[in-house]
Amino acid sequence: MPTVTVTKRGEDRIQSGHPWVYRSDIAEARAAAGEIVTVTGPRGRTLGEALFSDRSEITIRMLTRGDVRADDDLLRARLAQAIAFRESLPIDATAYRLVHGEADLLPSLIVDRYGDYLVLQALSQGMDRLMPRITALLDGLVSHRGILARNDPRVRLLEGLEQKVEVLGGDVPPTVEVREGHVSYIVDPFLGQKTGLFLDQRENRVAAAAYASGRLLDAFSYNGGFALALAPRCDDVLAIDISEDAVARIQVNADRNGLANVRARAMNVFDELRELERRRERFDTIVLDPPAFAKNKAAVPKALSGYKEINLRALKLLRPGGYLITCSCSYNVGESAFADTIAAAAADARADVVVVEKRMQGRDHPVLITVPETYYLKCFVLRRLA
Repeated sequence: MPTVTVTKRGEDRIQSGHPWVYRSDIAEARAAAGEIVTVTGPRGRTLGEALFSDRSEITIRMLTRGDVRADDDLLRARLAQAIAFRESLPIDATAYRLVHGEADLLPSLIVDRYGDYLVLQALSQGMDRLMPRITALLDGLVSHRGILARNDPRVRLLEGLEQKVEVLGGDVPPTVEVREGHVSYIVDPFLGQKTGLFLDQRENRVAAAAYASGRLLDAFSYNGGFALALAPRCDDVLAIDISEDAVARIQVNADRNGLANVRARAMNVFDELRELERRRERFDTIVLDPPAFAKNKAAVPKALSGYKEINLRALKLLRPGGYLITCSCSYNVGESAFADTIAAAAADARADVVVVEKRMQGRDHPVLITVPETYYLKCFVLRRLA
């Protein structure tokens, strides 16, 4: 079997429970792109088997520890365990995550279910090479009518992989109808964001609905997930997003669900928040769910500035007694940094604010405790006192 020898620091990282070893901690590699390799420490001890990349800074992603083989039996067991866990959850939806990469011990593999269809992403050379085996194993574990590979994320370019979208099995239609709670959506699995929808906010939308009332502003609404979920609890809903296509989908989905109180507007959110403040508009409930502002560590200072700006404006628009549901999906902005930024925004807005709930991504997107990168979504439910 191809082999990779890691440094003492690389060995310590593996022993700490993290599956990634970076290029700087590789002492020697005798492997080709995408192979499963035996990983040894500097003294020759076998540490396990891993996916190998000859392009990424993340050179190996551990699959096993010690003498355990990364064969089809192991892959089947890992997939079955991930699927069984989702089946044990009280998920009131027909769209959810089945496999969440490292947190299901299947690094760089994403599998989402949209009704009768599966959408996969292979985000490393090794997992891309395993796709035929993964697809065959899923055929035996999950009932479905088709499997689509959404292998178009830009992160694949770091692996030297092609960005492509292709049907791996069965037939996958251009649109799929799914349900999340009381809301039904039309999803485009070929072109929609991520694998079609942002599935990680489902439980946060349920939580937010318990606080929603009066006039709602849903900023960075995308397909209207929060707007549509909270609309039955509110008198009037304004959803804003910079994408004309997203706004059109919000309105279509609102009409499908009989939500006549939802209005969608295509605007730059930063500009619109300032304009709403200038017009002295007020809201009882506000949701801020922006895209990741910090794609890397270098972007963190600018990201924090952006988070402060939108939270400051939102708090000025929020009536006393109202609720702000504010989110960050930037892994590089940790929970404490995000909380400090919200606190600074509250101080500048001269608003007394209490934290009602601190939340994270849904349980079908679990966090592996030894891999902080798997904890990326922070969600605060805040109440303005005065």
